[in-house]
Amino acid sequence: MALMYGKEKEDAEIDTSIDPGFCAFFRALPQKSPETGTVRLFERSNGEFYTAHGEDAVYVAQHVFHTNSVLKLIGAGTKALQSVTLRPLRVEIWVPEGGQGKKATKFKLDKEASPGNLHAVEDLLFSDTDVLTAPMVMAIKIASTPTVPGAPSKDKNKTVGIAFADASTRELGVSDFVDNDLFSNTETLVIQLGIKEACVSTGTASGTTDRDFDLKKLKDVLDRCGVVITERKPSEFMPKNIEDDLKRLLVESEAVSAANAEASALIPQLALPTAPGALAALLTYLSLLSDSSNHGAWTIRTHDLGQYMRLDASALRALNLVEVGTGSVNKNATLTGLLGKCKTAQGTRMLGSWLKQPLVNKHEILKRQDLVETFVEDSNARKNLQDDYMKYMPDMHRISKRFQKSVASLEDVVRVYQAVLKLSGLIETLKHVDTKTARSKALIHEMYLDKFEQYATNLEKYAEMVESTLDLAELDRHNYVIKPDYDARLKALAEKLNEARDGLDQEHKDVGRDLGLELDKKLHLENSATYGYCMRLTKNDARAIQNKRKYIELGTVKSGVFFTTTTLKELALEYHDATESYKRTQSGLVKEVVSIASTYTPVLELLNGVLAHLDVILSFAQVAVNAPEVYVKPTIIEKGTGDLILKEARHPCLEVQDDMSFIPNDVEMVKNESEFQIITGPNMGGKSTYIRQVGVIALMAQTGSFVPCAEAQIPIFDSILCRVGAGDSQLKGISTFMAEMLETATILKSATKDSLIIIDELGRGTSTYDGFGLAWAISEHIASQTRAFCMFATHFHELTALDQELPHVKNLHVVAHVSDAKEASRERDITLLYKVEPGVCDQSFGIHVAELANFPESVVKLAKRKADELEDFNTESAPSQEPEIAAEVTEEGIKLVEEFLRTWSAQGAAGQDGDGDVVMSDDNPTQADASPEAQLAQLKACFAEFRPRLEGNPWVQSLLSSL
Repeated sequence: MALMYGKEKEDAEIDTSIDPGFCAFFRALPQKSPETGTVRLFERSNGEFYTAHGEDAVYVAQHVFHTNSVLKLIGAGTKALQSVTLRPLRVEIWVPEGGQGKKATKFKLDKEASPGNLHAVEDLLFSDTDVLTAPMVMAIKIASTPTVPGAPSKDKNKTVGIAFADASTRELGVSDFVDNDLFSNTETLVIQLGIKEACVSTGTASGTTDRDFDLKKLKDVLDRCGVVITERKPSEFMPKNIEDDLKRLLVESEAVSAANAEASALIPQLALPTAPGALAALLTYLSLLSDSSNHGAWTIRTHDLGQYMRLDASALRALNLVEVGTGSVNKNATLTGLLGKCKTAQGTRMLGSWLKQPLVNKHEILKRQDLVETFVEDSNARKNLQDDYMKYMPDMHRISKRFQKSVASLEDVVRVYQAVLKLSGLIETLKHVDTKTARSKALIHEMYLDKFEQYATNLEKYAEMVESTLDLAELDRHNYVIKPDYDARLKALAEKLNEARDGLDQEHKDVGRDLGLELDKKLHLENSATYGYCMRLTKNDARAIQNKRKYIELGTVKSGVFFTTTTLKELALEYHDATESYKRTQSGLVKEVVSIASTYTPVLELLNGVLAHLDVILSFAQVAVNAPEVYVKPTIIEKGTGDLILKEARHPCLEVQDDMSFIPNDVEMVKNESEFQIITGPNMGGKSTYIRQVGVIALMAQTGSFVPCAEAQIPIFDSILCRVGAGDSQLKGISTFMAEMLETATILKSATKDSLIIIDELGRGTSTYDGFGLAWAISEHIASQTRAFCMFATHFHELTALDQELPHVKNLHVVAHVSDAKEASRERDITLLYKVEPGVCDQSFGIHVAELANFPESVVKLAKRKADELEDFNTESAPSQEPEIAAEVTEEGIKLVEEFLRTWSAQGAAGQDGDGDVVMSDDNPTQADASPEAQLAQLKACFAEFRPRLEGNPWVQSLLSSL
């Protein structure tokens, strides 16, 4: 980018939460040359946004945002670094009309690109690299669901039609489903597919308020997921020509012949009620039909939301699937980075898809697990496959796409050829994998061996073609050329080229002998960019040239004097003409070779998929074995039929951090006994880690990975729904509390009895009373109505009373040890033990944690005093729940109780003195000596006699209830 640098720096807010390691990394980068005009952008959160730093940040602030207020400082002290954040941008490239060069006054739009639509500029962006991420773009069409008679008016469900395109695989997809007013299912699909950009209609024909409101809520969901929104005309969402368009785009096996049948009869996707309109808009936006290389090259499928676990944007953050905030230089900070030990670009892409699309089919989960187990047990095979084969496999998707677009080079042909040569060794290694069971052996054959053997057979002719056409001897020098013997014309030109080269060498020798100068040390034959083939001498050696007629001086520069001869000029011209003819002839032959190679594209695509699958399985096995504590194979239980049992569970991302000694905890969630768990305890005590690691482990298990436990039994969950760490967004007009409520509303509307719900500190964004009321109502609804597995971490200790009302609610707490003060002047110390045990936390540790954070002593003392005052105030001012009782009623009640006691005593034959008081003596021991059973019988008889009078006195009733 031809950009300048701004120099102005202003003070900004210091953000010390940034990893200081990034600041050190940035300052260690090589200096940029001012002439290059380069701006360095750093990708964050898998491309959700980007950051610029230092002088680049100042430039972006001044020229993009037009204000320095967006600048902030990361790090602290003198090493603080200026930073600014950018969202993904759309790009237009305009070129001069008619090749007008530097003085052009008219331009035309040549290319457009956006985060989900890079096909127009991919050759510019990825000419020398493999594509590690496949940007996805989709179009969304919303239609109102017909109102059901008798249904509440607030239940306004929508029919949503979605079409999406994966340009890397030339695959179209559609999905049609009913969604709620929060668009929960749409959010799930965006997460599952990794959508980067979405096309939505700018409005509706009717222009109703309801539809405008739906569109706003849809945009909020897309924005929360980091999706760039592109508005398109409503007319583009009309599927009037979609049948004809698909006939031209789809491969022959899927295309529709109008002479045979209706389009909808052979393409079931066109029978969906809403998705075809979205598909029409998507094809228009991507301009697929305008590129002839797309014709007959695409496939189409229907995406079923139910075939994968449902995740939303909150779950991605809570489960550490993706980078959150400004990021970290530590790849292990996210689950994607931790498990991403893949050796290929296609494997990395597939891993990203698997983590966002956990399986819900037990059979498929077990297949992946068994494959991982095989390579966990056979470490030699795993290492050989990764280091000797997967490491050298190119991105077949990328190369296939270049073949299809006729822009591939001989280097692409050679890279595929080298991969084909590796297949035989790969197959032999797989054949000798140590399989412990017949099932494992069968799986290796089914998933890999049989397919690799078939593809190797199909690609034998490809290898023969390359060996017969390319000069393999030149590959070591990274020269990709056609073998001269391949074509008679090329062979003749090669001989002529060799003759011209020999002539140049002979002339070099003749001149050296004539001048008496040693070749290559003093007399140099060079191919100058200015003069072509000529000779060069240093200025001192140039004195040897006496015959100025024979030796024609061309120019003098610092490095020496250039000169030529008549013979050398003729030979140089001859060599140049021969070289150009050779290049032209070879260029035509290259096109023929690339054209032949492109016919193998379908096989290469299939091979690519199997290689990616094997790469991810090997990555899972490597991570399981090399973890601080070895992962285990979890037992998978069918949906809705089992309990969640984890022994010594750990958080996979935390346990691998430097200087970390992770303390494991058991998890036991039993259906109908402890399916809803409330966790209390101090801040920093491990509540959040405890509940989040359960979600991470469940997700890993359903992707087929081993899990960080000593033992694990996990039921299949249809979704993991999270409400943790909601942050505000002033730019979007969303407060912390509003974001919290939006996420919780999604949980309440989306959760089923087969879901796993993780809620961390709900209700902190409002007053204590409102927050507790909401936390209680939400908890009770989930526990009594939804009946999903739920882990609820809270500081509302009153919430723990829920276990008294619902038998399947269980209280847990994180343990903290508080030492007793040995001296009156010394405060107690708190030690966080990070262990989770049954029961309720009996106190709050907020002020203790503040002490650990080195708060000033005066602030801590003031906090304690105010906390004590508030506690006393709440106790003294607590409103009485009992109605006021008149003094005469109270006096009457007291006399009634006294009379009751005297009567009971008298019935036991106890004596009385003159004042009527009971007297117990050795001469009258009946009451004292009576058995407990007899005394109880006498009490019951006396109470029955007094019961009407006792129940009629309010003071007596309040006394009895307090007891």
